[in-house]
Amino acid sequence: MPPCGVFCLREQTMKARHKLKPGEKGTRKLTAQYGDALICVRYRYDEVQRKCIKTVEQIVDEIDWTPPPPRFAADMLVPVRIAHDQIPLRDKAKAAGGRWNPTQKLWFIPYGNIKGTVLEKHIILDAKDKRQKP
Repeated sequence: MPPCGVFCLREQTMKARHKLKPGEKGTRKLTAQYGDALICVRYRYDEVQRKCIKTVEQIVDEIDWTPPPPRFAADMLVPVRIAHDQIPLRDKAKAAGGRWNPTQKLWFIPYGNIKGTVLEKHIILDAKDKRQKP
């Protein structure tokens, strides 16, 4: 097996064109071989070496895991920083029930209203709303 550096460089030249789920045509032998441990089969094409390479993704270990508690409750007001010129984001903040705090120059929006949206990426973790009641 080549050292990681060689393989990593080779992997960058390969393009994955097909990603198949277990049981699809082109995966049946591997499904029989790996069983429930098979996640997917990829067909990669190396243009430099002119090769088609079949790779598998499989489960090698499984342990119990407890996800961490959510950082914010759905009704918790979270601070969101939106630049002055980002008018579409400001409109989304208003539509999500956000309110502007001119002192801190931040929007405060209920987390449940922005979870999974583009606004979630603008949350400021170290700010606090001084007007917010406990």
